[in-house]
Amino acid sequence: MVKVKTLLEDLIEKAGGCAVVDGGLATQLEKHGAAINDPLWSALCLIENPDLIKRVHMEYLEAGADILVTSSYQATLPGFQSKGLSIEEGELLLKRSVKLALEARDTFCEVMKKIPEQGYNRPLVAASIGSYGAYLANGSEYSGFYGTDVNLDKLKDFHRHRLQVLVEAGPDMLAFETIPNKLETQACVELLEEENVQIPSWICFSCVDGVNTPSGESFRECLDIINKSRRVCAVGINCAPPHFIESLIAKFTELTEKAIVVYPNSGEVWDGRAKRWLPSKCFGDSNFELFATRWRDSGAKLIGGCCRTTPSTIASISKVLKGRP
Repeated sequence: MVKVKTLLEDLIEKAGGCAVVDGGLATQLEKHGAAINDPLWSALCLIENPDLIKRVHMEYLEAGADILVTSSYQATLPGFQSKGLSIEEGELLLKRSVKLALEARDTFCEVMKKIPEQGYNRPLVAASIGSYGAYLANGSEYSGFYGTDVNLDKLKDFHRHRLQVLVEAGPDMLAFETIPNKLETQACVELLEEENVQIPSWICFSCVDGVNTPSGESFRECLDIINKSRRVCAVGINCAPPHFIESLIAKFTELTEKAIVVYPNSGEVWDGRAKRWLPSKCFGDSNFELFATRWRDSGAKLIGGCCRTTPSTIASISKVLKGRP
């Protein structure tokens, strides 16, 4: 049987073997004045200022991003219900997160058609599905401990409706983000199979020690689960410090044949309980230029940024990966 390439695999090939993911959405929303110190975090803007989300998507496309990740990371139906919204209103907001990214992508493509000498790859839209810990908003996506009452079925039930709504909205792919443990990995993989999802997905883990998942379980255990899935076509790390990334890429290349995606944070550390960033060895954009090439040469196929990175960070990554001025 001839293997049909997914949209993601096709993009990676057209990008010369390594495509660019966008950067921190919440960071850029705050730079534009959005107040998102809220359990919904950046998803609050889906209610209060959707046009700003679209503006930030455009800024990342203009910086050279090949993939936009939607504003649905912390957008959940229970979270919207806690704000007094109905299930139907929550569903519309989830669909809006995809619609805003698709509209930004289409607008960008129309502009680029008028300047063909620039050359560009048609960007993809990845619908973000944040971990259960992101919904809890207590920092547990960085500990992996959800409590003894959380089992496999509860995690699948939590993610199922949101996944169904997001897929119906028409993104190019799904992005499961900051997964902290083996149990949620299993839930995501089984859910994709049970829902017969036909678009490609990636699963990205958080990491706080540079070696294992936040729960202390090995990445080998998690990748053994993912490697059995035909619906997950990429796996990697997001929102971990940049200095962890190179060694984690080396580890992942030994454990999987799936494409590796990395989009670390700036190097600062998020205190989930205190809801603030703690100073750390912070990488500037020039450091991302240097390390992006090393991550690519180590085997990463998708590279971007997470919290505290900006369009200038993505422009720096795009500059070295694409030779983009």
